[in-house]
Amino acid sequence: MTQPLALTARHGDDLRMLIFRQLFDATSSTYTYLLADRGSGQAVLIDPVFEQVRRDAALLGELDLKLAWTLDTHVHADHVTGAWLLRERLGCRIALARAGGAEGADRLLEHGDRVEFGPRWLGVRATPGHTDGCLTYVLDDETRAFTGDCLLIRGCGRTDFQQGDSRELYASVRQQIFTLPGTCLVYPAHDYNGLTVTSIDEERRYNPRLGGEVSEDDFAGHMRNLNLPHPKKLDIAVPANLRCGRPEGSAWASSEPSWARVRSTFGGLWEIEPHALGEILRAGQVQILDVREPDEFSGPLGHIPNAVLIPLGGLNDGLAQLDRERPVVAVCRSGSRSARAVVMLQQAGFKQVANLAGGMLRWRVEGGAVENALE
Repeated sequence: MTQPLALTARHGDDLRMLIFRQLFDATSSTYTYLLADRGSGQAVLIDPVFEQVRRDAALLGELDLKLAWTLDTHVHADHVTGAWLLRERLGCRIALARAGGAEGADRLLEHGDRVEFGPRWLGVRATPGHTDGCLTYVLDDETRAFTGDCLLIRGCGRTDFQQGDSRELYASVRQQIFTLPGTCLVYPAHDYNGLTVTSIDEERRYNPRLGGEVSEDDFAGHMRNLNLPHPKKLDIAVPANLRCGRPEGSAWASSEPSWARVRSTFGGLWEIEPHALGEILRAGQVQILDVREPDEFSGPLGHIPNAVLIPLGGLNDGLAQLDRERPVVAVCRSGSRSARAVVMLQQAGFKQVANLAGGMLRWRVEGGAVENALE
């Protein structure tokens, strides 16, 4: 799930474009937020999820952005952060609260700090109560606040474990969040009802736990009687997040394909570049599946040597022509039909499948070998 938004913010005489994306992990109901300065290409990710690192890295690549920082709002108990893995892959830096007690970060944040990305920055506000190390990140023009579990949409984080303190949380929300402009948009770390965004004014008026005339005693009594079960991943997530998401021990098994240099798109499709395909073709390690029509296969663009022709419309009936134990690269004119072929092959149980990026058009432009081409 992604919610694209872009706003212009005026700082002095400069007009700068902010890139903003809201991403979702359905397993843990966690929102990850991408913010970037279009001019410099510098970006930050707030609350990345370990299992979604491939998705996040693909989006950064497609938007031509360089990840400067990963920021966690707190030491999560329901998922493992992707901070360590993103640093391993992309060379970014990790920042989170000093009060959280985690090890392995590049920067430990305190109240009043700033995290810069290009000319833009996020202000750091300490908002403990859910945990000791909870932070709220506020965009420089105070149009957006990323509140973690401190303030949710018509709710708040629990206070019954992991250093929780209901009276401290009440003070954090009232003093550090509700004092922001009423029009400031609030983006929490989680939502379990499909809600995506709220505002300071809405929560001040309608939050049943913290808004309106709710007193500190009212709030403390409410939180004391929630009687919620502990998160299912508590025993795994908290220790891992105290290591910034680094897996325990020195060994870590990557889930990336090893048969070729492929990459994942933001849409979750494996792609291979023409030059990388040329390398493995010479070694005879891959099957080429051409899903164009017969007249295209022998037409002006020609076809890759030893390619198997199975038009897309007949692919399900022609799967027996392919060896399930060898990698398959799907090819068409531009990469569109072959992208659909990759999905169909995966649904049919093929494990090692990729799409040729740009199809035969790019293959020819980059000098790939062909047969039957009309010069």
